[in-house]
Amino acid sequence: MGVVNVTPDSFSDGGRYLDPEAAITHGLSLRAAGAHLLDVGGESTRPGAQRVAPELEQERVLPVVRALAEAGASVSIDTMHASTARAAVDAGAVIVNDVSGGLADPDMLAAVAETRADIVLCHWRGHSADMYARARYDDVVADVRTELAERVAAAAAAGIAPSRVIVDPNFGFGKKGEQNWAVLRGLPKLVAMGPRVLVGTSRKKFLAEMLEETGVEPTQEGRDLATAMTSLLAQQAGVWGVRVHDVAVTRLALAVGERGGRP
Repeated sequence: MGVVNVTPDSFSDGGRYLDPEAAITHGLSLRAAGAHLLDVGGESTRPGAQRVAPELEQERVLPVVRALAEAGASVSIDTMHASTARAAVDAGAVIVNDVSGGLADPDMLAAVAETRADIVLCHWRGHSADMYARARYDDVVADVRTELAERVAAAAAAGIAPSRVIVDPNFGFGKKGEQNWAVLRGLPKLVAMGPRVLVGTSRKKFLAEMLEETGVEPTQEGRDLATAMTSLLAQQAGVWGVRVHDVAVTRLALAVGERGGRP
């Protein structure tokens, strides 16, 4: 899954693709590099980010979703607003990727149930403004698994078939440093839950911290290489997909994993 941020303030590429034509061109380049899905978002979820009204979000993303879908790309919409999810599916999106797991907007699950779209339910404990204050766990892997299972049950209650559900442990959201590495090591337990698992470690803070600890400058290139390696570990754990900014380097790492994986 390639990331298309149609935002002015995303942490890694904010503003580069705010113009719809730039975002469309970027999405098509990610597809050409090997992305199977293009994840279009109009609201930054970086730490401390402010919420965006659904009207502005839709103004940003709908032209991009429509154009990419018309070009034959499979598109997901990254949103916490039910109204944006509905509009994006009408414009051609096939997946709703809700970083809040349906908790930010009480209408989200019912809205998705009325469509044919799949839904990504992310582990979430609160908005970006104060998410690190919520990073308290008895056992981070067990707690994430339990809380994701609750969201899966809520989706089923809203009428979303289990076959339409994807879960995401949401690296970096409400998780600090080592907690993210524990979740990475615990991915087989999340895969064993049953639903497809999506992993998004791309350019996250815990990777930059690891680079600094090993004496490597945490440049974007360094973060992308670390992302590719963690995506390879996720592949080996049996996840369904990985969400990344740099598709080409990640595809290379995954290809190596496929060729040289465990017998």
